[in-house]
Amino acid sequence: MFAFILKRLAALLPTLLGITLVSFGLIRLIPGDPIEVMMGERSLEPEAHAALVKQMGLDQSLPAQYWDYVSKLAQGDLGQSLVSRESVAKEFATLFPATVELAVAALLMAVLLGLLLGVLAGLKRGSWLDQGVMGVATVGYSMPVFWWGLILIMFFSVQMSWTPISGRIGIEFEVAPISGFMLFDAWVSEEAGAFRSACLHLLLPALVLGTSTMAVVARMTRSSMLEVLREDYIRAARAKGLSPARVIFVHALRNALIPVLTVIGMQAGSLLAGAVLTETIFSWPGIGKWLIDSIARRDYPVVQAGILISALSFILVNLGVDLLYGVLNPRIRASH
Repeated sequence: MFAFILKRLAALLPTLLGITLVSFGLIRLIPGDPIEVMMGERSLEPEAHAALVKQMGLDQSLPAQYWDYVSKLAQGDLGQSLVSRESVAKEFATLFPATVELAVAALLMAVLLGLLLGVLAGLKRGSWLDQGVMGVATVGYSMPVFWWGLILIMFFSVQMSWTPISGRIGIEFEVAPISGFMLFDAWVSEEAGAFRSACLHLLLPALVLGTSTMAVVARMTRSSMLEVLREDYIRAARAKGLSPARVIFVHALRNALIPVLTVIGMQAGSLLAGAVLTETIFSWPGIGKWLIDSIARRDYPVVQAGILISALSFILVNLGVDLLYGVLNPRIRASH
């Protein structure tokens, strides 16, 4: 298993190098001058414009700019924002907890509901429950995120006034940013109602973000359960007189989770990499909205660093899922 981990980590280098090359090239294909976008309606004299271009290193050739970017990256320097002039690493560290909080809440909701519905559908194959779960899963997977988010906002926030429309906590609360995770910071704060406000603000974005993942997990769990329940060791467990709950949750579900974990890992990586549409709809201050704003402003260092770190998060989450295979199935651990 240790050799397997080393091989996967070694494979990260060419992958990340390719990501840096793609992100560096694609952002520069977008028309527009970052200096003009940064200045907005203010006009600059040609001399001042040229001075800013030289100051930001944009007067160099593209290979020279890429080499400078990769050289600084090798030293752990993600660069400096062209717009805010702040360190990209500092901005990312400020916004990343918001995306992690949203992604974890969405994933927990999706996995718990998806596993439950998938197991029930697999046990009741062909019943109205099975058909209902699969119908809901199909609809949930097919719905566009922006449409689903707007529908929930219109119903729960506008019509029913149950949940807030945007943000992470009510404006009436002043919660100290201890950890960057609003639920924790609101919980340890002394302000009454702060934690409830943070939960309500998180509810709709997590539901919107987790709906597609829940549908995928439910369908995969059902298919995997149907396959496992036909195995000889399940019939042997039942013949031994084991309780139905033990047969289902200890023998069947544990083995059925192996292919499900693959789906969960891919979905978790995608969620953690930044739910761009969800964060934009709900004005959630995470890295997804940060990247969208940076693309519009032609902020090259921010876009490059954001894409790189998002991709790295995705890769590391999937590496963690591969390691979990060995926990669920010792045969996989032994093969490595």
